[in-house]
Amino acid sequence: MTEQKPRDPDGFHQHLHDIQDLLARQQLVESLEHRQNMPHRALVETITHKQNLARLSRKLERLHPADIARILEALPLADRWFVWDLVRADKDGEILLEVSDAVRATLLRTMDPDELKAVAESLDADELADLAPDLPSEIVQDVFDSLDQKEQERVRAAMSYPEGTVGALMDFDMVTVREDVTLEVVLRYLRRFEALPDHTDKLFVIDRDDRLHGVLTLESLLINAPETQVGQVMKSRSLVTFGPDDDANVAATAFERYDLVSVPVIDDDRRLIARVTIADMVDQIREESEAEIFSHAGLREEEDIFASVIQSVKNRWAWLAINLVTAFLASRVIDLFQDSIEKLVALAALMPIVAGIGGNAGNQAITMIVRALAMGQVEPSGMWRLLRKEAGVALINGLVWGGVVGALAWWLYRDPSLGLVMTAAMTLNLLLAATAGVLIPLIRQRLGRDPALGSSVLITALTDSGGFFIFLGLATLFLL
Repeated sequence: MTEQKPRDPDGFHQHLHDIQDLLARQQLVESLEHRQNMPHRALVETITHKQNLARLSRKLERLHPADIARILEALPLADRWFVWDLVRADKDGEILLEVSDAVRATLLRTMDPDELKAVAESLDADELADLAPDLPSEIVQDVFDSLDQKEQERVRAAMSYPEGTVGALMDFDMVTVREDVTLEVVLRYLRRFEALPDHTDKLFVIDRDDRLHGVLTLESLLINAPETQVGQVMKSRSLVTFGPDDDANVAATAFERYDLVSVPVIDDDRRLIARVTIADMVDQIREESEAEIFSHAGLREEEDIFASVIQSVKNRWAWLAINLVTAFLASRVIDLFQDSIEKLVALAALMPIVAGIGGNAGNQAITMIVRALAMGQVEPSGMWRLLRKEAGVALINGLVWGGVVGALAWWLYRDPSLGLVMTAAMTLNLLLAATAGVLIPLIRQRLGRDPALGSSVLITALTDSGGFFIFLGLATLFLL
């Protein structure tokens, strides 16, 4: 039977393997420099060195900036910096926009002011606004001063909106037309472009005051007679539009719901400011998904996997400290019932089951609520309905699975009372977990905090301490 290789649709893993292989050869060449002592050694080493560098450079030349960005994220620091130095300068800006924030910081540290300025000058207004917070302020100011007034206004506008809003994702590169011209005129106008802006599926129809009147799809442009006026075939009703202050996650939901490619961004007077594209939304969805994963683990930010030990400790210590405190509290709960455990050793064997099942159920509830909050499906008025629903789920699961575990405890320890206590404890702890799973993210959101950040740590702490207290308390009351 032939072994089937895992699929690699975009070829990334093969590209990464090739780069790592070339880097290994380079390291071998450098190590031989110190070991060999032969005639013309310097010439041979120089030729070999140059050949290997040329292979690496050719490989990087053929790769898309997004692939290079992923490769840099997957390399240790020394290899990352070596590859970064070989990348063509005109790709630097695109790569810096693609890499994660943590890796971007490591790359920027290796660049001198002239290189940073060249990168900044190669970016569009919206891209410069994205990268500006990571660049030295004097370089950003120099580049800003070199822009014309229109570009300065665009950069200023893009930087004025906070992260997580549509304004922070705006793309100013778009095509606008007037409604009183013919499609033939529009076609002649488009032929003057070297290339249309990425993700152009429609042209925006505006008046002399830049107010949006409608959109002209490329389909309408191509299938209608050339002498037809734009105003006759443009779409002007039920347009999907965003304001720059709109929530980016809500916008991403609209893109998914209506299968959109680009959407105009307008101000309160319906003046066209910019657009957002599907590419912006895909990046937003990915970043939100990654942030949620890190938040569930109690991490404050994305971490470079090859970061220094100190940096990683700084990123992780806070919630570990909280977890340590909660674990200590759980141990104190157990200590309160030390006499009960000494009299009935079975309690020590069974109590982790109660705590573990509660933590699992609580994390399930939190995951559902956090997702619903991200999708805009939860209103404050619906909190009690959610609580009743999750309590009902917890009650049924507690009675069913608590009954199963209670029966096993009865059979193992020949004690029906212990089985009943086990069933009751599991049911009560699941109800506690469901309540906390709903309330913790909702309260954090009400306080203006990230509802996902550390929620799993908090729910685990609550169900551990609560589960131990409920189980050992019931056992003390009814078994001893």
